[in-house]
Amino acid sequence: MDASSALGRFYGHARCVACGEHNPRSLRVAFVADGAGGVQGFFPARADFEGYDGMLHGGVIATLLDAAMTHCLFYQGVAAVTADLRVRYVRPIRSDALLEIAARPVSQRGHLYRLRGEILVDDRIAAWAEAKFLPRP
Repeated sequence: MDASSALGRFYGHARCVACGEHNPRSLRVAFVADGAGGVQGFFPARADFEGYDGMLHGGVIATLLDAAMTHCLFYQGVAAVTADLRVRYVRPIRSDALLEIAARPVSQRGHLYRLRGEILVDDRIAAWAEAKFLPRP
């Protein structure tokens, strides 16, 4: 078991569609701390997650970005839910691409956390997101 799945279980996240080890349909993305307050993970895209032929579905892209930012908070000892998510699709992502997914904190004001996530393909930003999170009820 990796640290990412242990954190997911600790925070009641084990059935998550993006990273849950107890969800047979999970994307099984795992994130590791990057040593600078953020996280990093990898996801091998596949045709099962296409929107248009040959292109990864935008909803899957948004899910991966949201999951990275959630795990960034987990590594800081915070369980939070997404309050606002804004995704920017910079370029289409091939359904056979290897995605590098990263997230980092941007700011915190009281119980409101702001984070940024990015997906890189071949060392180029393909999508990014900024989100606001509130502590999990």
